[in-house]
Amino acid sequence: MEHRILIADDDADVRHGAAEFLGASGLEVMLAGDGEEAICLVRRSLELGRPLHLALVDVHMPPPMDAAPVSLDGIDGGLALFSLLRGSRPELPCILWSGEASQGVESWALREGASAFLRKPVKPLMLREEIQRVLKLHWGAAG
Repeated sequence: MEHRILIADDDADVRHGAAEFLGASGLEVMLAGDGEEAICLVRRSLELGRPLHLALVDVHMPPPMDAAPVSLDGIDGGLALFSLLRGSRPELPCILWSGEASQGVESWALREGASAFLRKPVKPLMLREEIQRVLKLHWGAAG
């Protein structure tokens, strides 16, 4: 089974670099530059009958329009996206990542159901291993 993942990050270099590496690892990758685009891609994947298997969400990025504000460290649109995803797609595992988040943000995310929390910069092999671990945990064999 080819797993479909969403990378939601407002840093284009990070987003595209991760997508290139993870795509070469056999994952189908969708990209969103903000929370609103991420929600649209999640909805579209469901409409097409090709639901996502995992979301990788940056903590600090613009939030989706429908999301209730969640701010623990300032501009935390990724936390709002994560909360919206947990409410609408509770079966979708989410990995949050950030280069600036406090220990409190990490604790909150894990308490609220994030599958993992990574601190940027993340080595590509470590990112792939963590994604494969979460995919295997939630969906069986990792892609």
